[in-house]
Amino acid sequence: MTLTKKPVKPIVLTSHPSSQETKAPKVDWGAKDPLVRGPIIGTLTDSAYRNCIGTHSGAYSVYRALAVASGALDPLHVPDLTNTSPTSSIGPFDSWYDPQRIVSMDPWGAEVGTIFAEYIKKGINIQPTVAITQAHISMPEVVDSIRAGHIAVDGEIVGPGGDCLVTKAAIEPVWFLPAVARRFGVSESDLRRGLFENTGGMFPELVTRSDLHVLLPPIGGQTVYFFGDVKTIPDLSKELTIRIHDECNGSDVFGSDICTCRPYLVHGIEECIKTAQKGGCGVIVYNRKEGRALGEVTKFLVYNARKRQEGGDRADQYFQRTECIAGVQDMRFQELMPDVLHWMGVKRIDRLVSMSDMKYNAITRSGIEVVERVSIPDDRIPPDAHVEMDAKKAAGYFSGSGAPSADELAKKKGRGLEE
Repeated sequence: MTLTKKPVKPIVLTSHPSSQETKAPKVDWGAKDPLVRGPIIGTLTDSAYRNCIGTHSGAYSVYRALAVASGALDPLHVPDLTNTSPTSSIGPFDSWYDPQRIVSMDPWGAEVGTIFAEYIKKGINIQPTVAITQAHISMPEVVDSIRAGHIAVDGEIVGPGGDCLVTKAAIEPVWFLPAVARRFGVSESDLRRGLFENTGGMFPELVTRSDLHVLLPPIGGQTVYFFGDVKTIPDLSKELTIRIHDECNGSDVFGSDICTCRPYLVHGIEECIKTAQKGGCGVIVYNRKEGRALGEVTKFLVYNARKRQEGGDRADQYFQRTECIAGVQDMRFQELMPDVLHWMGVKRIDRLVSMSDMKYNAITRSGIEVVERVSIPDDRIPPDAHVEMDAKKAAGYFSGSGAPSADELAKKKGRGLEE
């Protein structure tokens, strides 16, 4: 294949365009009418229409740059969104109109081809940040559960070969900076300065364009897998099971035997299937936050440090070895995580398949009730993963023993109650 390099329009760097150059619609975050809220426009083809910082598909923008530079991609290409509309409809819900409830994604992101069709007809490059489709998934552990009689084949949720029919959504992050800052208890200016400095000045608009309040961050998004009818999610008469799972490539994909991530993911999927087969809905939210959002290189360095320390790998040193290398034990910061649940219209989770108090507390603080928390069964824990599990339990992770969460303990202590 021979690539012909196409001419690229020169980019002019300015700290702030004049008002005459700006044609971008304003963003009224949380407005009930999406046309009043306005589209999120990260176009690179006409900077006058840009109303956000960053660009669409932010985590993949460098690959786009390579494609353009090599001549494989026309830099003026505008996506043809014909027949790309969602296969299932989600929302809108009241939470979509609360500017504090959803701050890290665009709730209208799946419908931009329809809602903002008039903008698109004018040649303005507006791209969806959410896509919803139908699919089948197959996991050998689920097939094993069918053979063992733990999962039933019903021909609707689970096929005879063990494959599962799901609805799935891909979501790219869209941050409304004033509300993100408020969620973390900092000023917007401090947040913008921190983002600017700690990305090596990647986005100058963070400090030069105070009129732009939306950021398309260059980070991984999330994928949501729905088992059963998505329309039952806000129906409190129907059961809802959810697992919030943070990426672990080594275990989820390659089956590492020193952590519980894939076994817990599989357990969550099985619980979701059972709930769907009872007429409810099961949801897996898969967040790309590899290695507690520290990255895979850091994670592997921690593996080496744990195994080589005097006395070998020990639960009492588990988190300390991470902190020595990364400076912090965990950078997942679950404050933004509940947004996707509010996008789905979740009001109550009947079964939360998670041992993490960070996740549980973030969900309940956001106003969502959790009825039951489900731990990973002991027989699902690989032999070499007990160090990790023992460390988490020692750190206060929920273990199914009825122990209160960190929030519950704090509340009780605040009332002068002793355990």
